[in-house]
Amino acid sequence: MTAPSSRRRDGAGPVDGDPVIVTDPKLPPVALTDDHHEKANRWTWPKILIWSAIALLGAVAWTMLAIVRGETVNAIWFVFAAVCTYLIGYRFYSKVIEKYITRPDDRRATPAEVKQDGKDYVPTDRRVLYGHHFAAIAGAGPLVGPVLAAQMGYLPGTIWIIVGVVLAGAVQDYTVLFFSMRRGGRTIGQMARQELGRIGGTAAIIASLLIMLIIVAILALVVVNALGESPWGVFSVAMTIPIAIFMGIYLRFLRPGKVTEVSIIGFVLLMAAIIGGGWVAGTDWGQAIFHLDRTTIAWGIIIYGFIAAVLPVWLLLAPRDYLSTFMKIGVIVMLAGAIILVRPEITVPAVSIFGENGMGPVFAGPLFPFLFVTIACGALSGFHALIASGTTPKLIEKERQTRFIGYGGMLMESFVAIMALVAAISIDQGIYFAMNAPTAATGGTVEGAVAFVNSLGLTGVNLTPEMLTGTAQAVGEESIVSRTGGAPTLALGLAHIMQQALGGQALMAFWYHFAIMFEALFILTAVDAGTRVARFMLQDSIGAWFPKFRDVSWRPGVWICTAIMVAGWGAILILGVTDPLGGINTFFPLFGIANQLLAAIALAVVMAIVAKRGKSYIKWLWIIGLPLAFTAVVTITASLYKIASPVPAIGYWANHFRYVEARDSGDTSLGAPEVLDAVIRNTAVQGTLSIIFVTLAIIVMIAAVVVTITAIRNGGGENTEEPPVASRRFAPAGFLPDATERELEKQWEPILADERKASTH
Repeated sequence: MTAPSSRRRDGAGPVDGDPVIVTDPKLPPVALTDDHHEKANRWTWPKILIWSAIALLGAVAWTMLAIVRGETVNAIWFVFAAVCTYLIGYRFYSKVIEKYITRPDDRRATPAEVKQDGKDYVPTDRRVLYGHHFAAIAGAGPLVGPVLAAQMGYLPGTIWIIVGVVLAGAVQDYTVLFFSMRRGGRTIGQMARQELGRIGGTAAIIASLLIMLIIVAILALVVVNALGESPWGVFSVAMTIPIAIFMGIYLRFLRPGKVTEVSIIGFVLLMAAIIGGGWVAGTDWGQAIFHLDRTTIAWGIIIYGFIAAVLPVWLLLAPRDYLSTFMKIGVIVMLAGAIILVRPEITVPAVSIFGENGMGPVFAGPLFPFLFVTIACGALSGFHALIASGTTPKLIEKERQTRFIGYGGMLMESFVAIMALVAAISIDQGIYFAMNAPTAATGGTVEGAVAFVNSLGLTGVNLTPEMLTGTAQAVGEESIVSRTGGAPTLALGLAHIMQQALGGQALMAFWYHFAIMFEALFILTAVDAGTRVARFMLQDSIGAWFPKFRDVSWRPGVWICTAIMVAGWGAILILGVTDPLGGINTFFPLFGIANQLLAAIALAVVMAIVAKRGKSYIKWLWIIGLPLAFTAVVTITASLYKIASPVPAIGYWANHFRYVEARDSGDTSLGAPEVLDAVIRNTAVQGTLSIIFVTLAIIVMIAAVVVTITAIRNGGGENTEEPPVASRRFAPAGFLPDATERELEKQWEPILADERKASTH
């Protein structure tokens, strides 16, 4: 039962205050009291000592990284700086957001409880949901971006990944998740249409759909570059598909609910796939079947993307989520432990020559703004806004859990990015540049890579052919030259660190392919989920004219919309695979810019929502406005560079007209005619998309600013939240319940057990 709410209004006008919700007195309490929360936040001497120690360790780590650094810096300081900053950000900054911005009320039922249907709306244990959410948001971005950005030195990237996530990325994920939940699980496009009006909302929906194409295409391109000409990798990753299907059938029919059991089985099968991959790659038939070129692998992923997106979610996507979450978090924690144990010395400078002149061989552009759009997902990701307003808000049990899942899930992704950065800078700099320079620069040969890298004039770098061939042989690959995309570099770095901790040089190849498998699980999960979310968005958009498309159970609509979205990102994927300048090297800046523009759109929508909530929220708008303003400046500046820069290595159109002139004059110094045609086509696509993306994002941001100013002047605005309903269940807010929460759980267990029985029946 609910009492009349002072915040629920039928029309525009100022709103403020929280609804008064009266729960069923016959049930145990559905929420902890305000006194309990105040008592939990009181300072005691043990708390003071613990948090002082964390702050001191973090300060020492940052001092060692940023100030007291010699020719080398120990990698353990990256781990300590990251973990201490995350703990402080979660304990203090996220609670400020919870107290003054979101203001959750566990007496209020979530959409999962109100609309529970056993399909899309299902109250889900917070720990399971954390795993699902993390698996969906953590794709290739935190693996690839930091590896590419390592060419600029370790310090700028480290600062942005750690500080940026606390002040920007986790703020976006948490607030989008919370406000989508309060609106019945609406997507960011639907919220934009409601909050910003027809023009701003339409621009946000179109931008979201187009940006999704770029995001999924680049995710797939990373897999292609990791598996190209690698029979071991192709076999191992291909085996994850039948393994995931087996897990889905096992959970659905053989042993329902046995998540831990099936995860152990899946992990054992994965290890067998990795070990078996080495044996298969050593056979003639294995080479014949699984030694595939990158174009063939790309077409395979396109076909897979369509099938995975139309299959029932329980058959492939869900079991892959279960398995990949254990793998992702387990591997990152294992790598962090190995770094502390091995303590590798980092010889990469804090800021490299390419960070100073902006003309690096991996990607070109000045440190500001290109460092930020290159790192992308590790600190701030618009893709997360699609997940946080997609499946996750429909599964949350209690409102207070959004901080743990939204803010905490993004902190874990940032930690993945830091580990990727450390892995990339732990290997020899010469090998790093040989692996990440495009084929156009190295010729794809050992000799060409050696000549190119040594011509860069880097201090302390003297690459030899033996270094490249020996490293390739050690990891069981034919070549590691121009393996762009970040995944092979991260795999080599992880193998380099792990073999020192466990197994020695003899296990170098195992650890390398273990990392490739780990990364492919990361990325294919995001390709699956991204295609499915894109299909939902397109169905909803077409449904405005043809309502039948909004019925997600209508198979023709599912197939048509999936085919359209797969064709879109598949076309961009093929362009990237066949790009003579290196698909990742030229397409990843567009991916990063598009992803950050989507984050700016999400933050703009959140800013408008917060302003509409009333006068008491206005003074806290800076928490949203600060990352929005920074992201807007970064992405618009980066877009202008890519659109208007006269430097061909930076500007898409400058490079486009350079190759057009070469083609028209018959100049073959830049490549054969087919190479010229490919570059001309790709740069035209990239330049056009850049113009469209930044224009749509600016429209959305202007609309959000207008709505925000209007709400501030009026002291609030229209409340578009779902009507409040009293909750009839309880669940703890964080990963570990406190004593009071455990006591309440015991009181609720028999009630919820009866509910589960009724639901099963």
